Amino acid sequence: MKIFTVLLGLCLVFVFVWERVDMVRIGYQIERLKRDKTVLERQRDELRVQFSSLSASNRIAKLATEQLGMSLPQQGQLILVQSRPSGTPPTDFAAAPVRVARNYLPSRRD
Repeated sequence: MKIFTVLLGLCLVFVFVWERVDMVRIGYQIERLKRDKTVLERQRDELRVQFSSLSASNRIAKLATEQLGMSLPQQGQLILVQSRPSGTPPTDFAAAPVRVARNYLPSRRD
């Protein structure tokens, strides 16, 4: 009976020690995940700033004109096509303005 009591006591001590070690391990894991979250949030913020600077319309217009040789359309190169919402009956077709863009740029040969 004494051996059984001693073994039971040792088992309880091992369970207690294992539980404490597991709690410490999980605590370290939580701290590591918090650091990872902070790093990822910082990267997200940097990417948002980079996206907004790269998608700025002034920058895109400058790249289009300087690097791609594009220019604004001239008079007569643009025809506006106005669509009507679905479900509305057609009205006077002559009154709807129509715009279509045409590419008159000379082909570039490299």
